[in-house]
Amino acid sequence: MSVYSMTGYASAQHNPAKEALDGEGKSPASPRLGMEIRAVNSRFLDLSFRLPEELRACEPALREKLGARLKRGKVELRAAIESTTTNVVTEPSTRLLQRLNAIQDNVKAWLPTAQPLSVADVIHLAVDESHPGKDWQAEALQLADDVLNALMAAREREGARLAVMLFDRIKQLRALATQAEPLIPLLVAQQRQRFLDRWAQAMELTDGQANSDMAQDRALTEATTFAIRIDVAEELTRLASHLDELERLVKKGGDIGKRLDFLIQELHREANTLGSKSAALELTHISVDMKVLIEQMREQVQNIE
Repeated sequence: MSVYSMTGYASAQHNPAKEALDGEGKSPASPRLGMEIRAVNSRFLDLSFRLPEELRACEPALREKLGARLKRGKVELRAAIESTTTNVVTEPSTRLLQRLNAIQDNVKAWLPTAQPLSVADVIHLAVDESHPGKDWQAEALQLADDVLNALMAAREREGARLAVMLFDRIKQLRALATQAEPLIPLLVAQQRQRFLDRWAQAMELTDGQANSDMAQDRALTEATTFAIRIDVAEELTRLASHLDELERLVKKGGDIGKRLDFLIQELHREANTLGSKSAALELTHISVDMKVLIEQMREQVQNIE
């Protein structure tokens, strides 16, 4: 299964079947249905529709279609019915002109101050008469399938790019963890030797009057406490476990965005603990580099469905 991004865009237009030619051998103009879907990231699925009056009845069916294919994201579907009568003037029929004149006379009889019909009004009414209202539901639902398929393809392509980035960051984090592992035993050994050296110096200052065994035990206890305090083996183990789970989820694909977001939070927690326990500059640098990579992952995971 693929990884899907929550961001994407797709649009399409309905191409009406060719109509019968008119007396001049030309195809009469007909309305054209256009549709587009825009999607950005969101914690939940948030659908909104901008539809003309002719398509208001289609909204429940369109909402069901989108809800069946999309799990998360702020999604806006827009549709418009555009006239293709640009530079084409429909000549009003004599019958239409007679009817409009009779209606206008009747209105003027009751409303003497009413404005008379303009030429533009008459032409607009002539276009409406030549292209009476039709049921767009079948065309709208079919076009929605086409646009939704295109959107899913775009989200899948973007998701594939995000997956490549995540695999690269996981690889870099594993390399940093590998660098950190041998530093801890080395730091513990150095600190233990430092405590023993301090014990030896204390013995020289006291000319052997102090209890050497007790002082040595105290030095070793301090060294042990230090070793426990800076031991990050547990953090590195959990970090490796989180990276394994991240890699498994990205390979699995599907609806994984929320789980990835949780794992990123856990990775950040382990990197912070690693930095707080740092007793060497090298370990501090590794912790900072880890947090930079994890933050880069966080920004991209926010876009995964």
